[in-house]
Amino acid sequence: MRSDDVRSLLQAAVPTAVAGAVAAVISGVVAGGKGAIGAVVATLVVMLFMGIGFVVLQRTARSLPHLFQAMGLMLYAAQILLMFIFVAAFKNTTLFHPKTFAITLVATTLVWIGAQTRAHMKAKILYVEPEPSAGQKPENSGSKP
Repeated sequence: MRSDDVRSLLQAAVPTAVAGAVAAVISGVVAGGKGAIGAVVATLVVMLFMGIGFVVLQRTARSLPHLFQAMGLMLYAAQILLMFIFVAAFKNTTLFHPKTFAITLVATTLVWIGAQTRAHMKAKILYVEPEPSAGQKPENSGSKP
């Protein structure tokens, strides 16, 4: 993984972890120990799903750039579907408080998406080929006459 990809991943993961820690404290105060466990599990699920999605999307962008936009849309739809399935599977669990889990899942997902959007907007990504410097000779991509 390139260093700018790692930087973008960290710029999304750190605020999500902080939001998850805040949610765990609030859930612990409101719903007790099971609430805090639910918030921690939700934060880990979001970071796992979104982190894997980010890595897959970056590899797709590098190897198949023409599929990047379609892959991004499909990936986000799949992530939301997987999170919905995860919430439905643990709806009646006694391992943790389901409401704090669901609220934290939504909140940390929104934090991840917002932080990832901000990181992308702040990144200095070239979208135009820069002009060659005076020391470099421009290559002719056409055939020679």
